Amino acid sequence: MEQKQPQSKMTMALVCFFLGSFGVHRLMMGYSNWWLMLVTFGGFGLWTLYDFVMILTGKMTMADGTALA
Repeated sequence: MEQKQPQSKMTMALVCFFLGSFGVHRLMMGYSNWWLMLVTFGGFGLWTLYDFVMILTGKMTMADGTALA
């Protein structure tokens, strides 16, 4: 798996809010399952909302476990 640089928490929150249904935030964070979001349009918004809240509360990390910057 490719090691990604830690992303900014605010950047990831904005990307998730605007492009979350396409899984762009998960791709930027190094997750390999980002395409599931694309296929289901973010679980019809539910997975996107969940990820958005997790990013804002600091509970979602980069794929390798590194905290968001």
